[in-house]
Amino acid sequence: MSEGTSTGPVGEPTGRLEAGGWELVEESTETLFELSAARVEGHTRIYEDAALRRAVREASGVDQLCRFFFATAVEFSPPLSPGVAPMVKPTVASEARREFAGDLEDRGFANVDRGRTRNLRVDSGPRARLTDYRATYPLRADEVSVDLRVRGFLAVWLDGEFRIAGGAYPESGLEGLLAEADVDPDGAAYREELLALIRAVE
Repeated sequence: MSEGTSTGPVGEPTGRLEAGGWELVEESTETLFELSAARVEGHTRIYEDAALRRAVREASGVDQLCRFFFATAVEFSPPLSPGVAPMVKPTVASEARREFAGDLEDRGFANVDRGRTRNLRVDSGPRARLTDYRATYPLRADEVSVDLRVRGFLAVWLDGEFRIAGGAYPESGLEGLLAEADVDPDGAAYREELLALIRAVE
């Protein structure tokens, strides 16, 4: 298996993440929500752009996560009966969207706004439902007051098991804070990398 296709315990593309300089910053297992007959647990790993965080910290004194990617493997307890998963897919997707928006707010993102949802074909074959998010992210220190404009994506799909993946990145706001080499001016490269990471989750 090549470096780019190796996967971690929740199906995230570890080779691609390591090559891109992403660092694992959080790993958790928690109850996402409950159905009438099952508890829905998520096993999640969160990665951040470590180089961007260091650049922001050195320039501003603010040490905050501002570009991240995550992957979640969903497990039902007790397991779903055969054929039931497609029936609960809308509920899983709806709850995942709610949880993602709440998580952004908990991590300091403000004015979180959910946009449209469309289909995205993941590398393993299925179509995911991809939802667009917009937010602002305040960076505050003694001599710094910058509001980053942030975009995020959340994807949910069923490939034998449910998978949830997504993340967020700054589209603008870093231009006056960081050197040109540290900034993706309009977030286009960040967007393409995040979508590629989402599609690569197995």
